[in-house]
Amino acid sequence: MPKLQANGIELFYDIQGTGEPLLLIPGFACDSAHWDLLIPSLVAQYQVIRIDNRGIGQSSAPDSPYSIKQMAEDAAVLLEHVGVDNVHVAGHSMGGQIAQELVLAHPEKVNSLMLLATFASCDRRLCSIIETLGDLPRILDPEAYFYVVLPWAVSEDFYSTPGAIEEALKFQLEYPFPPTPQGLYHQSRAIINSDTLDRLPRISCPTLVLVSQQDILTPIKFSEQLAQGIPNAELVILERGGHDFLIDAPDAVASAMLKFLAKTR
Repeated sequence: MPKLQANGIELFYDIQGTGEPLLLIPGFACDSAHWDLLIPSLVAQYQVIRIDNRGIGQSSAPDSPYSIKQMAEDAAVLLEHVGVDNVHVAGHSMGGQIAQELVLAHPEKVNSLMLLATFASCDRRLCSIIETLGDLPRILDPEAYFYVVLPWAVSEDFYSTPGAIEEALKFQLEYPFPPTPQGLYHQSRAIINSDTLDRLPRISCPTLVLVSQQDILTPIKFSEQLAQGIPNAELVILERGGHDFLIDAPDAVASAMLKFLAKTR
């Protein structure tokens, strides 16, 4: 699997499909595999580039502070490495924070932006939740941590689907590249310390802000704030899925993304 040296770490990436490049940036505690359920729909039309952020998956997880800007620069190095000058960018949750910093630092590289279940800056409640989720892996085993995180991530529909929780837990426990406590800790602090709110008006590319009405971790107010701050941003609110609608409602998310991307051509 391909890796490159980027800003002092090893960075894992994956490329599938042909067409216009589309960069997918995962969120907190998630690596590139978190997009798997959307991949068949996306690679049918786009060259999909996936990345493991620092601190997760097959990328390095140094036990030192991370920042969202730093992870955005990791992504920029990847784009340069694979020879992509212009790209559509989608980021989920923390990945949406990274996507914002990427387009702010390198506006010439980003053709369009898709911000999924994310925010410009966290309020006190969200910061407290993220801080706790960053601390708990040091004291909980992976199964206990899974059950703590899951209610924040998925909807009631997911809980009522027979076998869904058991299948998700099995995947989590058997995954060959589990997150490390230090990686999750440093990612959580990067999330808390990031704030793009005052710089949102500088984002000039076509932008989709996508959220589920059932998202209890990053409620609709955060997406409304993004859509109000980014000139001409389009806000779409899905009925299905929770915060982690990449798992909870992948078809609806892929459909919304492809519909938006079709407008940029």
